[in-house]
Amino acid sequence: MTSVSTQIILGFDPAGNDVALDVEELLATRLLVQGNSGSGKSHLLRRLLEESAGMVQQVVIDPEGDFVSLAEAFGHVIIDGAAYQDVEIARLAARIREHRASVILALDGLEVENQMRCAAVFLSGLFDAPAEHWYPALVIVDEAQVFAPAVAGDVSDEARRSSLGAMTNLMCRGRKRGLAGVIATQRLAKLAKNVAAEASNLLMGRTFLDIDMVRAADLLGMERRQAEQIRDLERGHFLGLGPAVSRRPVAVKVGGVRTSAKSTASGMIPPPPPESVDMETLLMTSDDSSAVSETYRPPAFPVIKAAELQDQIANQAQASAPEEADPLEPEEAARLLDALLREMAAEEGCTFQSTSALYQDFTVRCRMHGIKAHGLNVTEFRKRLSALVAGFTDWPVDEDTSRILALAETVPDELQTPFLAIANAAISGRACPNDEELAVLYGTSSVGRARRMLGHLERSGLIVIRTDFGGRRTIAIPQLSVSTVAA
Repeated sequence: MTSVSTQIILGFDPAGNDVALDVEELLATRLLVQGNSGSGKSHLLRRLLEESAGMVQQVVIDPEGDFVSLAEAFGHVIIDGAAYQDVEIARLAARIREHRASVILALDGLEVENQMRCAAVFLSGLFDAPAEHWYPALVIVDEAQVFAPAVAGDVSDEARRSSLGAMTNLMCRGRKRGLAGVIATQRLAKLAKNVAAEASNLLMGRTFLDIDMVRAADLLGMERRQAEQIRDLERGHFLGLGPAVSRRPVAVKVGGVRTSAKSTASGMIPPPPPESVDMETLLMTSDDSSAVSETYRPPAFPVIKAAELQDQIANQAQASAPEEADPLEPEEAARLLDALLREMAAEEGCTFQSTSALYQDFTVRCRMHGIKAHGLNVTEFRKRLSALVAGFTDWPVDEDTSRILALAETVPDELQTPFLAIANAAISGRACPNDEELAVLYGTSSVGRARRMLGHLERSGLIVIRTDFGGRRTIAIPQLSVSTVAA
């Protein structure tokens, strides 16, 4: 009897009953998801990934970069396929199997042929892992028709053969190596038959072309005259069949998800009114003509960063609050503020909390100590706390520290604390914090994320990393003309 602990709730049937998916059974029988664009395939895959995240290792091949948002919520490691060479991708795949890491291979920075090459190397690296690393893992491949095309396309034969061979190995021979393929495609007719045929579980969404409807109906064991109902499925509704889903075809409406894909344009935006713009003049006028600046432009909706929005909310709340007389003297209030900030900076795990949560906690602590108006907005609070966590204990700061803090403002918010810690070590003539210490300052338990953070800072021109022949690392900050000592 299958353990209940291995099941997740995929969605609901027309009667409102739960439709479960057995993850343990899925590992042995694989899954094929089919549906036209807009049918809800990615939503279904996201539901599956979110609900099973704590049960099994997950490896996602993501050609559009839609699933990278899972990293923050569930700790998946993001691998940018465009940033690595073939040898490095293969090595990463081997390490993934060894350490049972859940990862997302983002291929949106590559053209189709290079996506196929990268995926082939990556899947082969997973497949060729030594037997002692054959741990169970779900391998989710979105837009599988790209990597296992039924017919030759515009890509080279070499790229197609290697990609198709890797996908065939995944679906046909991966089970003995612990790899369970979950593949999604827009059209069954475009997916290689020997790849699709190995999936014992099926989830069929809306499709319109006759050839795809008939093939989907055949796979579901339906009569061909019943295939029309596949065309009438609503978005997010699928017909499921297989040992991990149901022994008989079942209709399922996929449940909700907690994360979302990268933002896309949605809804309708009306064109400018005909009377407000001479469109012919606008299109035919050269760029240096002043007529362009006088034409109608739709109202712009500014994009506001989260930190700026938090500042606006904090400042607005502070401005709208009634003024109260603070019973403390300014010097006493400043001393208490400094003590509270140092107390928070010294607490274990403070870097793992969001700025908004820390700021709210700080405001509560101030009121508990009789400080009714602390005078710090979110940005100033974050700057002070990051500096204290990084080891800058003197406030007000001296000229050198002011330069460092000014440079840190050009760094993304989540990188400010580790950057300040590196800068503090450099100006003090000390060794840079090790990777484990940097990971904590970054607010993660993953040393790999800390190393990628260093790589991002170096690519941004903020630091220069040098490792000598003895393996000792130094990090220089060119704009400050300082460097850590070798360690």
